[in-house]
Parts: sequence; structure tokens; C-alpha cells
Amino acid sequence: MSQENVEIVRRVYESSLRSDWDSMSELIDPDFEFRGTLGGLEEGRIARGEQQFREVFEKEDLDAWEERRFEPEDFIDAGDCVVVLQREYRRGRASGVELELDTAVVFEVRGGRVVRIQGYMDRAAALEAMGLSEQDAHSS
Repeated sequence: MSQENVEIVRRVYESSLRSDWDSMSELIDPDFEFRGTLGGLEEGRIARGEQQFREVFEKEDLDAWEERRFEPEDFIDAGDCVVVLQREYRRGRASGVELELDTAVVFEVRGGRVVRIQGYMDRAAALEAMGLSEQDAHSS
């Protein structure tokens, strides 16, 4: 079942990057939660459902960033959750400041659908929250 979860998360991740909301909506629970990145500016924020997620991901985030790219480096099976280690590239719309960050996102899957997405600025914190270590990540 957990390899199936990894494939579901891969498809959700890739669909969201392409803004392919039709494909993504088949893979997420209608009431799923998108939580603000722990350690980030949006920590504590919760968007519920596809519409609120789209508003945050497409509109609000792009208002602040002229360029934004996410590149997955690894999908780590953590049972009902999948940890995605990713590299983020961003350039501020007003400031022009460029950022390159190694971050993580945890996707919780139930019944074949994603029910929660939680970002982490600190990869080690994401792994620790799943009961994993950085060594576990390197052996997957």
C-alpha cells in the first residue's frame, strides 16, 4: 500500500506543478488541508479544499514571487505519509532577490487520496516528524 501512496503523491505533486487541477482533484480528498510551511512565513495558515489551495498556490504565492520552481529530489515512503525532499527556486517580484532552498513536503494519504499537505523549511524536521532520520532518507 505505501508504494501506491508514493505513486499517488508523485501524481499529485506533478499535477500541482503543471496546474493540472482536473488530474489533481481525482487524487485529493475534497476536504484536504494544505498547511503553511513550518518555519516559513505562512506557518499556521490552513487552506481547506482544492479551491483554497489553488488560491494560495496560484494567486497569492505568485503575487509575491516572479519566478517559482520546485524540483523533487526524492519521494520517501513513510507509511500513510510520503515525504518529498525538494529544491525550491524563487525570485521576488518586487525585490528581485533570488532564493535556492532545500525543503520538504509531507503528504498524508488515506483511502487512496491525499488528505493533508504540510511543508517544512527544514528537511530534518520533516523526516523527524515521520519518525525517520536523514540516514533513512539517504538509504531509500
